[in-house]
Amino acid sequence: MMKKLFFFLSLGAMVCSCNTELKTPIEGYRVVGETPGVYNGIRVYLHVLDQKGRQRSIDTAIVLNERFTFEGSLKGPQYVELTVNSIKGTLPLILIPEEVRLTIDSNDVGNSNISSSNANDALKTYNQTISAIDDEYNTLAQQLNKQSTSNDADPDVVSQKLAQIKARKDAYPYEFIKANTDNYYSLILINEMLWKRKMEVNKLEQSYAALGKDITASDFGQEVNRRIAATKAAIAPLMATEIGQQAPNFTAPTPEGTSFKLYDNLGKVTIVDFWAAWCGPCRRENPNVVKVYDKYHDKGLEIVGVSLDGNRRQQDPKAAWIKAIKDDKLTWHQVSNLNYFNDPVAKAYAIQSIPATFILDANGKIIAKNLRGASLERKIAELLD
Repeated sequence: MMKKLFFFLSLGAMVCSCNTELKTPIEGYRVVGETPGVYNGIRVYLHVLDQKGRQRSIDTAIVLNERFTFEGSLKGPQYVELTVNSIKGTLPLILIPEEVRLTIDSNDVGNSNISSSNANDALKTYNQTISAIDDEYNTLAQQLNKQSTSNDADPDVVSQKLAQIKARKDAYPYEFIKANTDNYYSLILINEMLWKRKMEVNKLEQSYAALGKDITASDFGQEVNRRIAATKAAIAPLMATEIGQQAPNFTAPTPEGTSFKLYDNLGKVTIVDFWAAWCGPCRRENPNVVKVYDKYHDKGLEIVGVSLDGNRRQQDPKAAWIKAIKDDKLTWHQVSNLNYFNDPVAKAYAIQSIPATFILDANGKIIAKNLRGASLERKIAELLD
């Protein structure tokens, strides 16, 4: 009797030991897929997305006996997309340092089943919610298109609803992160949002700060933190020249070699106009600026031209600059460090292309930017007529 009891106790210990071993985290990632109905030799891919949202393959597996396996190193949780040759669809997936099991849908990869993990469950919930919001928006947008040829509803009301849905979609990522501060997908979501053109880095920084300490202390968490800091530093000049901000003051040399200070020469309205002798669009716009200046200077308009001459193709940048001022009849203030886009004034205003204009009020606050042609004249008329 004692021998039988010892045998069953030993067997139970072995089973417990085996179960514990299966749950031990692994180094790197492992994805094991079942592919019922998929032929041997079919390739399966894991892709990451570049900054433009294009897929780049990072791993490949081959189906054998309706199974495939991916294994590889992993610095931290990573968002990937899985595709299968000859089967439509894409499966969003988060690689984590444990085994993830899949069952591939042979009709649509996007409908495949992922074994439960907190990060992948969160990813699925997030995508489903965003998809539902998109469907709601698209349905309403189609209604608006139909109503444009009928009188069934007020288009303004529908447009307002569309704006509300868009606002809800924009707010959802932050709401999701707030509700999932201990989930690695929240960290991945913050990292993805840093690539978006219209991201709000201060809100992302606040969302990051709310995450669990285990997540932010991870290698990937520290990498995201560094990216947030770098992004803030990179966009600081852009934020400083948004409408409503106080325009950066500057001192720069005139063609005569004297120092000109912006805030000592503000009018009731001031245009800071970035241009160059070599810039065709700038030179074509100059006659319109001359017309606006001649019409409104006596009413309080001042213009400060900031030249970005000084590129390496110019043999004598200063001569070219002065000649262009004379040829285009630019009778307002002119300054330049003759250092191309490295001009400190251009950097202070985050200038990446020209022509570029900033309209300031009497106190130096930016009230409009990048207006040209008739739009520029209308704005100045609105302010001074």
